[in-house]
Amino acid sequence: MTGYAAVVLAGGAARRMGGVDKPARPVGGRPMLHRVLAAVADADQRIVVGPSGPLPDEVRTTREEPPGGGPVAATAAGLALLDPATTTVALLAADLPLLTAAAVTELRRALDAPATEQPHAPAAGQPHAPAAGQPHDPATEQPHAPPAGQPHDPAAEREHDPAAEREHDLAAERKSALTPAGSTVALACYVDADGRRQQLCAVWRLPALRAALDRLAATRGGTLDGAPVRGLLTGVAVREVSWSGSGPPPWFDCDTDEDVRRAEEWSR
Repeated sequence: MTGYAAVVLAGGAARRMGGVDKPARPVGGRPMLHRVLAAVADADQRIVVGPSGPLPDEVRTTREEPPGGGPVAATAAGLALLDPATTTVALLAADLPLLTAAAVTELRRALDAPATEQPHAPAAGQPHAPAAGQPHDPATEQPHAPPAGQPHDPAAEREHDPAAEREHDLAAERKSALTPAGSTVALACYVDADGRRQQLCAVWRLPALRAALDRLAATRGGTLDGAPVRGLLTGVAVREVSWSGSGPPPWFDCDTDEDVRRAEEWSR
């Protein structure tokens, strides 16, 4: 027993695919869900939350409460089946057909690695991005000053500047996950080329994830129905990991038919 488990979230309405059973859609000749399960084949436990077809015998299944309650409610349902000896858990979407065992191993290593490297300074005029594997601390970032005599109006900026809108959205996401100085990293997750966290391609310390679920439920009257995944990151230390391995990005998720076609091309 390694104390490592995996919870795969296979619910969702797949509205942009016409409501099909998205995890069952094949990529490279295998359902996306089966490809994700293969990437965590070394886990002590593998749990699928949501409807599923035939699965390997050792994979357990459950449903969130209420059904269709969203990924956070599904996460809580999956954790309820974990062995008491579990210490870390991979929290994964079922529509990650390019996920590999090597990519998950990278996250597990990043979770336990000491923070010894210093973030690289950004180029002039560019937003700060932490070095790969470093916990992010938005408290150290400074806002951009408006021109002299002009009030700062980020809404107006975003209306006319798509780049500013993307930067604002990214800053808001990171602000929601303040990293207390000296704290233990709670999770490691991949970030895409724009620095956006892939929150359902992550490995958590289980006590931190349970505490995050409890905190989020407490702010929502005791329910996790419809809660946003980003809410789990409030007040926890996040180690952001950029994929530097060979092959396509493991965090690539399939929300549309075009995404599936791209994944097919990458998987060849």
